Amino acid sequence: MFPETVLHTERLTLRPFNSSDIPDTQTSCSDPLTQQWLPLPQPYTLDDATAWCTTVAPALRESGDGIHFAITDSHTGRLMGTTGLKKTDWRAQVSEVGYWVSPWARGNGIAAEATRALARWLLADQKFQRLELRAATENTASQKTALKAGFHREGILRSAGFVHTGRVDLVLFSLLPNDLAMTRCTVVGAR
Repeated sequence: MFPETVLHTERLTLRPFNSSDIPDTQTSCSDPLTQQWLPLPQPYTLDDATAWCTTVAPALRESGDGIHFAITDSHTGRLMGTTGLKKTDWRAQVSEVGYWVSPWARGNGIAAEATRALARWLLADQKFQRLELRAATENTASQKTALKAGFHREGILRSAGFVHTGRVDLVLFSLLPNDLAMTRCTVVGAR
């Protein structure tokens, strides 16, 4: 399993979820744009947010599946979104990153900044060999985030994803350790 970790950039703190994140998680995951691209429960209840913040996210790390971070404002501590690793293949040293951004934090490069920090931690500090990112072909905002974070577009995975409206094609992106030199990222510190 990944070590419990806190990452810092100039603007953000990436830390484990806790109970203080429950209200903002519920609001963020109930947002129509978030719901459009992620197969989250509908409606997304306070119980769903409580389970994610206090039980599910920690259990995913403990199971070895990945690690999920609350993206928070370094100055105010307010939740701004999440970025996390999932479907980790320890033998092949490959994982997949996913994210969502709270409605009040969108348009400020938060997802790209947080994803770059997580990618650097995974590929440089944890010595993984590949990080993948998948985005629905119609989710252009997520694709722009992937490119801004330094990922390379590889191709289309046909009918590889699902959202509330049905199956969707996904664009596959990847980032390798050698790509980090070309990806601008300042990680202030990891704990």
